[in-house]
Amino acid sequence: MKMRKIIGLILMLVIILAVAATLVKIPFGAPKTKVGSYYIENGTRQTGAANIVTSVVLNYRGFDTLGEVTVLFIAALGLGAITFTFNKRDRKGSLTPSSLVLKTGCKFLFPLILLFGTYIFIHGHLTPGGGFQGGAIIASAYVLIYLSCREKEVKRNRLITIESIGGLIFVGIGIMGLLFGGYFLFNFLPKGVLNTLFSAGIIPVLYIAIGFKVGSELAGIIVDFITS
Repeated sequence: MKMRKIIGLILMLVIILAVAATLVKIPFGAPKTKVGSYYIENGTRQTGAANIVTSVVLNYRGFDTLGEVTVLFIAALGLGAITFTFNKRDRKGSLTPSSLVLKTGCKFLFPLILLFGTYIFIHGHLTPGGGFQGGAIIASAYVLIYLSCREKEVKRNRLITIESIGGLIFVGIGIMGLLFGGYFLFNFLPKGVLNTLFSAGIIPVLYIAIGFKVGSELAGIIVDFITS
């Protein structure tokens, strides 16, 4: 009980300090590095991506993004290993049928959500968004299936296949960049015309791979939770 109070006090202190830092202008001095300014001034020209955040995530710090995708993969793998030990439920026998309104809405919205998620990661180099955001939107479509279209079953093996293909594409493009340019994820494709769909070299291809990988991983987590 005392430990809970101590943790609660520490969390309250952190919140108070965070609020105070936003209200009071603390003189931290001049920035020690010029990395941010360099990205803003040269990102569009060097990567061909209109979205500066995208140029940082998939070009300047692309190796970090590979680590983030790997962490998500390990988390999904660990959750799958845990839920595998539980007995799988018979969903058709344990869930009550959804209403006609929910069934109709599911059939209408499911393809639109997939289309919207795909749009987000395909245009990640042009507008805010990208592979992680688009993948999360795609995974939400599978939540809708389990809430409304309960008679449908999601094939877990298909999700694993899509996830594996997305990861192989990401790593494969990185290795090709190593061969063509001397370092991992070198942007070896033509950068095209700025603010057009076919621009930014390898960045759109990487975002497509990440979108499918993240979407399939999160959808797989949903499947594991529902069926365990």
